[in-house]
Amino acid sequence: MSLIDRHVGFVRALREAGIPVSVAEGLDAAHALRVIELSERESLRAAYAATLVKKPAYRPGFDVLFDLWFPASTSGVHAERPIDLGAAPVDELRDHLARLLTGGTDQELREFAQAMVGRFGHQPAATPGRQSWFSYSVMRALSPETLMARILQNVLQGQERGGLAEKNVRRTVYDNTRRFEEAVATDVRRRIAEDSGIERIARSAVRPPLDQIDFLRITKADLARLRREVYPLARRLATRLTIKQRRGRRGRLDFRRTMRASLQSGGVPLTTHFRPPRPHKPELVILCDTSDSVSSFAHFTLLLTYALREQFTKVRAFGFVDTVDEITRFFVPGADVVEAVTRLTSEADMVRFGRTNYGHSLERFAERYGDAVGPKTSLLILGDARSNYQPPALDVLRSLVGRSRHAYWLNPEPTAQWDTGDSIASEYGTVVPMHECRNVAQLTAFIETLA
Repeated sequence: MSLIDRHVGFVRALREAGIPVSVAEGLDAAHALRVIELSERESLRAAYAATLVKKPAYRPGFDVLFDLWFPASTSGVHAERPIDLGAAPVDELRDHLARLLTGGTDQELREFAQAMVGRFGHQPAATPGRQSWFSYSVMRALSPETLMARILQNVLQGQERGGLAEKNVRRTVYDNTRRFEEAVATDVRRRIAEDSGIERIARSAVRPPLDQIDFLRITKADLARLRREVYPLARRLATRLTIKQRRGRRGRLDFRRTMRASLQSGGVPLTTHFRPPRPHKPELVILCDTSDSVSSFAHFTLLLTYALREQFTKVRAFGFVDTVDEITRFFVPGADVVEAVTRLTSEADMVRFGRTNYGHSLERFAERYGDAVGPKTSLLILGDARSNYQPPALDVLRSLVGRSRHAYWLNPEPTAQWDTGDSIASEYGTVVPMHECRNVAQLTAFIETLA
């Protein structure tokens, strides 16, 4: 494969993995290759990263694909090894790994990882003539996470335990263990790519960037990482809604200025003057579907609700399944958001029979909390608009929207799935502007439209 073919394939793989790369950026990367030493692999990585990676969140996926398309050399001059890595007993290999975890270089860790994948990582495949490669069999054979006690005993001979020296050793071993695990995974992917083709393994080796993971498929680990993304989004949403309020408002008529100006036109008030509107922060009411079908999306929106409480003068949040309850009390400033969500699921009164019913929830909301929505309110509804074939209560929703200043509906399902099955998205969309919001990137784009 020529360098041009490899470059084109790499850029295409980045795009397929959800990492945005424009044509101009691809050309910038190609120009960068003309001014670096191509034999220096890390310089090549840095050149590609500088021209193609826009956000830190894209870097892990970029590195995985770079290692597939530009793999490290597995041949060349190696440092003299104290043991035969292909035949030594496992205990000797574990001793060697322990030494590397306390002071090994990247090159030594990578070469050791490649040798261990070659020895422990292959398993017979169903297709004759091929082999399947796995990281877990390498890690199971060497168990690097169990080496800490042995390392501390060897390194801290005669030193007091529990002090700064031990903390430094633990940190070094932990970091090097992660590097070794990644080196093993990288070599496994390289071997699979050699066997099955780079394109095939590339499609399954990289998860989408964090801001493009669907809310409905998000994991607990992803939610923990998303907490860092929530607060900037909340600040931007508050700013956009405040700007929209100011642009959409007119102050009261200034009669005196209007009549004074009319003297220039013979007493005819051709130009009207208004008093400047009183500045205020907008109020926000959030109505959130918390049913199991959108549980991950609901968890994210509750994180967003918690962050929004710090940005708005007044935020009231309501959750529903087939009835509605105010959940603002669970998100008081300073509360632990995970604990708040746990309390919410056990204490809030949002369920009668357990089947999502938007119509009944809207009716109950209007009956119990209708006064929450007023002329200063931005109403934000979050849910998939799937109501188990129950009446939608459009008139109730229309009344609530008519009393609010602005109203928006964010739907975590793809637009192509709206109006399928029990979805009544288009019916609700005739009353409230409905936006597809499947991930953080789309939420960010929605916020930008509010300017």
